[in-house]
Amino acid sequence: MHSSSRYVRCAGYEIHVTEWGAADAPVVMAWHGLARTGRDMDALAQQLAPHYRVICPDTLGRGLSQWSRAPHSDYCLAFYARLAAELFDQLGIERAHWVGTSMGGAIGTVCASGLFEPRLKGRITSLLLNDNAPQLADAALERIKAYAGQPPAFDTMLELEAFFRRVYQPYGWLSDAQWRLLTETSTRRLPDGRVTPHYDPAMVQQFTQHQQDYLIWSHYDALDIPVLCLRGADSDLVEPAVIEAMRQRGPGARGLLQVVEIPGCGHAPALNVPAQWELVEGFLRRCETQG
Repeated sequence: MHSSSRYVRCAGYEIHVTEWGAADAPVVMAWHGLARTGRDMDALAQQLAPHYRVICPDTLGRGLSQWSRAPHSDYCLAFYARLAAELFDQLGIERAHWVGTSMGGAIGTVCASGLFEPRLKGRITSLLLNDNAPQLADAALERIKAYAGQPPAFDTMLELEAFFRRVYQPYGWLSDAQWRLLTETSTRRLPDGRVTPHYDPAMVQQFTQHQQDYLIWSHYDALDIPVLCLRGADSDLVEPAVIEAMRQRGPGARGLLQVVEIPGCGHAPALNVPAQWELVEGFLRRCETQG
């Protein structure tokens, strides 16, 4: 199953999207993590494509999408929700399942709640949080801030791949070919010829200008759709105590939350192996069956 690449104008910016599957199939919006790109979803999207139309955006400031002209105000969940709402409209998406890794899960949560973008209320029919929760561990956030704002640069692609293998070891098992694809789809070359991760370093202003941006209990509490949370068993971002709180409130209190721990992974499972595909596909099938 092959993908297509397209560019869509949203909130005054050009946003890149990789799209898989038939145009008339049920839609899955698959949104990547903080310093990553939509191409991280290739393996999952290819698996889902026979039955779903899978939309994999590059967030503003990542991959092939345009960088922000106002990073202090644009790099935040509220603006990402605006981008998502306009993306739904531009692509003619009435309803969609949402699969989000890390930041992508937070964006899905605030979109599904409708508190930032009322025009999205009711249009997201299920939410899969891949190692994401409405409250994240402070120590892990500090770790992310430390590396995200100062991406390293290397003379060669092999050096950059070695860096990715080290930093993203918590993703779990990836084949050599998958590591190479991850590297090649998230690399840009600097004016001096060196290579670096393909994102705007200013996106880290989300943490300095919007310090409580990932504390989103009010959005989680407003959810009335099925939610599946995949937690990396060794995750330092999603704490067990927060999972227990999720069980007691919002969709958890309504019997709409399922939590599955993924062994051999930290932050965040790469959604690239059959056992993880089966969890995603099973959740989507149950949501489709239950309407």
